[in-house]
Amino acid sequence: MIETKTLEVEFRPFNGWMILFGWFALVALNVFVFMKGAESQDPWLFSGGGAMAFLEVLLLFGFFVVNPNESRVLVLFGKYRGSVRHNGFFWTNPFTMRHRVSLRARNLNTDTLKVNDKGGSPIEIAAVIVWLVKDTAHALFDVDDYEAFVRIQSESAVRGLASKYHYDLPEEEREISLRGSRDEVAGELGEQLEQRLSRAGIEVVEARLSHLAYAPEIAGAMLRRQQADAVIAARQKIVEGAVSMVEMALTDLKKHGVVDLDEERRAAMVSNLMVVLCSEQGTQPVVNTGTLYT
Repeated sequence: MIETKTLEVEFRPFNGWMILFGWFALVALNVFVFMKGAESQDPWLFSGGGAMAFLEVLLLFGFFVVNPNESRVLVLFGKYRGSVRHNGFFWTNPFTMRHRVSLRARNLNTDTLKVNDKGGSPIEIAAVIVWLVKDTAHALFDVDDYEAFVRIQSESAVRGLASKYHYDLPEEEREISLRGSRDEVAGELGEQLEQRLSRAGIEVVEARLSHLAYAPEIAGAMLRRQQADAVIAARQKIVEGAVSMVEMALTDLKKHGVVDLDEERRAAMVSNLMVVLCSEQGTQPVVNTGTLYT
């Protein structure tokens, strides 16, 4: 299937102030003709004055203004003539249709969507999109309503992105997640929107997630799961650190000849050190005043 696009071309209309000066001159001439016709009672002068008056009214419909960060797309009898992007006061053929297109950047806050992430968990997600019209011809002629097109494609891109990744993943897993990889997710969302909206002449300035949460029906359970995962991860770090410290202590004691422990006493020392190092609360030491084996 061949996709046709209307390419934007620049159109330079007549300077409006020059045409306005000529219009006033024409009005003055018309007044002079009417006065001469009234004096001579010449019907041809009255007819000429009427034709000039009609022309004067018709010329007024050719004036238009282009404000900063605004464009006018000109269409004459169904044919695209071009787009006026530079601001000012202009005049063109009065029969030309002039469609106003804003070139300002606009914010789009998508609706909060309820979708399932890659793992099948129901989540709520929304995004904010900053966009502007880059090609006025594409925006006006290649889609029915470019603003509605931006909204629909944005929500579709957000929905597809949410189903592609997990909501969250443990730190040891290096995969991208919606919650843990905000920058990567925002970058991919922007790329997807650029591809989807290019046919409408839209440029995406910024795209990022504005809302991300588990759906209310599972929010409580998932919160408890996150807390449990956090506790397990913290415990793993504590145990790893404790094992390293015990190993270092035993190595230094043996290296410096401070004490020579048999396997039973070594196991008891390791047990005591692990209890001290891994305990959530402060431990109370018990001082042995006897020998090492009593």
